[in-house]
Amino acid sequence: MPKIESERKGRSIIVTINRPEVRNAVDAETAGLLFEAVEAFRQDEGLDVLILTGAGEVAFCAGADLKDIRGLAARRGARESGPMGISHITNLDKPTIAAVNGYCVAGGLELACWCDFRVASRNAQFGVLNRRWGVPLVDGGTQRLPRIVGLGNALYLIETGVLIDADHALHIGLVQEIVPQGQVLARALELAQAISAYPQASLRNDRQSVYQGMSLPLPKGLRLEQQLHQDSLSDPDMAEALRRYATGQRPLPPRPLRQPDCG
Repeated sequence: MPKIESERKGRSIIVTINRPEVRNAVDAETAGLLFEAVEAFRQDEGLDVLILTGAGEVAFCAGADLKDIRGLAARRGARESGPMGISHITNLDKPTIAAVNGYCVAGGLELACWCDFRVASRNAQFGVLNRRWGVPLVDGGTQRLPRIVGLGNALYLIETGVLIDADHALHIGLVQEIVPQGQVLARALELAQAISAYPQASLRNDRQSVYQGMSLPLPKGLRLEQQLHQDSLSDPDMAEALRRYATGQRPLPPRPLRQPDCG
């Protein structure tokens, strides 16, 4: 049974960590296969969106396989791509979605934070449980988590090792939607298909501008935005979309979900 499975769905690809017997923990072989799946997505012009998920309903990913810590660290390319396979990849130019089912903890949380945004199953739980064993966050957790949930929330999770549920994760912005158990992959795919239907040049340039602009002062960020969108304004797909708009065609965005009141 392959430890990483990839399935094409139209112009999207679902990449599944397939080790449910160990809560989809990542060993050295899995990390290497995960890196290969992301690189294949990067190079495939027929794919627009990657969805990362875990096999089964128990866990998205429980983090690094602690029985193979040495193997993960010694994996060829680990320093460049990150111990878990992809966390050091920062130059991907296409959207990624985490479809989170069950436990999303330790390095698994870091993988979910690597994605652009996260859709969670009702049974999802999140935490820096590696705190219990003295295992540090070395797959981007100390950098991405504060950018996503803010400093206080990030340090709360990192220092206490607390396990939070999907409602709490939604409240602090760690996840963007909660769906009933068993429906998270379908919802992520619905969002991916909507993303894929949009003109891609402006979408990808917007995405790039967000990521690159986060480390810039506002004036430099505004110049970056202007520079990146020189190509967007000449995109033939945008011209065609505007032509359809002029004829009264209004493509519908994804249906919004009513989320729980977490106030």
